[in-house]
Amino acid sequence: MRKPVMAGNWKMYKTPAETLAFFEKFRPLAGNAAHCEVVICPPFTNLFAAVEAAKGTAIRIGAQNIGWAKEGAFTGEVSGSMIQATGATHALVGHSERRQYFAESDETVLKRSQAALEIGLTPIVCVGERLDEREGGRTESVLTQQFQNGIAGLTEQQFARIVIAYEPVWAIGTGKTATPEIAADAHRVIRGLVRAKFGKGAGDAIRILYGGSVKPDNVKSLMAQPEIDGVLVGGASLDPAGFASIVNF
Repeated sequence: MRKPVMAGNWKMYKTPAETLAFFEKFRPLAGNAAHCEVVICPPFTNLFAAVEAAKGTAIRIGAQNIGWAKEGAFTGEVSGSMIQATGATHALVGHSERRQYFAESDETVLKRSQAALEIGLTPIVCVGERLDEREGGRTESVLTQQFQNGIAGLTEQQFARIVIAYEPVWAIGTGKTATPEIAADAHRVIRGLVRAKFGKGAGDAIRILYGGSVKPDNVKSLMAQPEIDGVLVGGASLDPAGFASIVNF
């Protein structure tokens, strides 16, 4: 039985003070959810505050990105050891906004995933197609390419420690949500790729999250799909009561 992961990506929102205020309200509502893992990914500047605020709960904290180098002349990047030093346990890798605005490629996704694993962080590796790719019938080929170039380079031991998030780019922040059936179809494609590369056991075990305009009113129907092992929530994770109702679906 795969334990669901309910993850929140705060994107470029909230100060450390606002982070503490969020956790004050969120902790009593969903701080010790036993049916799932809860991961919240605030901006880098809030990692210390979030880790401190989550102490004594089951909530885990993740970064929104991770540098692929251990250290060096990489202005603006944050290394795995720096993230780990805050007490964070996870890192988002290859989010569609990183791909869209910051030239993230499948190759850098692999390097960042490897960097996270090397330091003991859990990478949540994001894949997904754009609207033109979906309308052109290329969803499966896009997912295959992103998997082959961005995930398949991991060893079996490394792969066993990652989480995958399917996030159709056309559904992120647009209010459009993939129907539960469309999402489940994409998850089946990804799981098939995993089985072909890493074996049936890995395909059965890998947790694949859905991300893209997830809200309290659609989370139940998404989570009813056996292929969907949790959600990666954007805007709706900024509100403590709203995100708690998603966690407690």
